[in-house]
Amino acid sequence: QVQLVESGGGLVQAGGSLRLSCAASGRTFSSYAMGWFRQAPGKEREFVAAISWSGSGTTYADSMKGRFTISRDNAKNTMYLQMNNLKPEDTAVYYCGAALRYFGGYSKSYDYWGQGTQVTVSS
Repeated sequence: QVQLVESGGGLVQAGGSLRLSCAASGRTFSSYAMGWFRQAPGKEREFVAAISWSGSGTTYADSMKGRFTISRDNAKNTMYLQMNNLKPEDTAVYYCGAALRYFGGYSKSYDYWGQGTQVTVSS
């Protein structure tokens, strides 16, 4: 089992940047592929980005390519999401997830979730 805690959210103006972190505790962090998802009010949870167990593989939702960068530090049991050129439509609660046997954007294949961190982008 793994526990996940997101941090780094906040209020930022359009065009600004934020870096989210997801700290893991419990089972060996490198046993999990990791992902970021987000959920805006009244909308379903959507895939943002995912990173493989070692960090050698990454995948992004099309709308985030070129603006967001996912990374992980297995020595620090932490995953990151660098978000640049933020837009008002990026406003959402951002969640990190951990998957033992899956790498990708299908949320139902993730085994564990954090509580989320709010990101608000003002225009």
